[in-house]
Amino acid sequence: MRASGSSEIRASVPLKLELWRFAVPILWFGLVAAISFIEAPLKFQAPGITIPLGLGIGRLVFFALNVVEGVLLAVLLALTFWPGVRPAQGRVRSLILLAIVFVLKVGVVRPPLNARTDLVLAGANPGESAWHYVYIGADLLTMMLLIVLAVQTARAILALEHKNYAPRPPS
Repeated sequence: MRASGSSEIRASVPLKLELWRFAVPILWFGLVAAISFIEAPLKFQAPGITIPLGLGIGRLVFFALNVVEGVLLAVLLALTFWPGVRPAQGRVRSLILLAIVFVLKVGVVRPPLNARTDLVLAGANPGESAWHYVYIGADLLTMMLLIVLAVQTARAILALEHKNYAPRPPS
């Protein structure tokens, strides 16, 4: 009786990992969608919000979002390379691309946006910036990669469920 119980626990570990691997990209997707594509543009339509005030709020919100994204990326990396579990190469590629986009977004795109915000907050008018569009593109690419990871994981979950509940020939 104990042997079958421990094998059930071992069999459920990959399923639990896969469920977490599915949940994290969905959560991350929702955060980026809500903040980048709903909160950010709507903030400037609120009564009494000036451009400098909106930029100051945006800087804080996007800094917090990037911190959470970094944590979620670390969690996904840990779940993907969990000891004793061999990750699928397609998911590894998607995760590496996601990590590259995140590092470029935070390390290359955010600094010029922060510098521009500093200029506006100091009273200057630096004009339009292409960096905003690059950041939006990075967020869209992030969201697409998160969908790919979620679909890849959903397929793995279905395969595990099929394997666990497939009829076995009588012995």
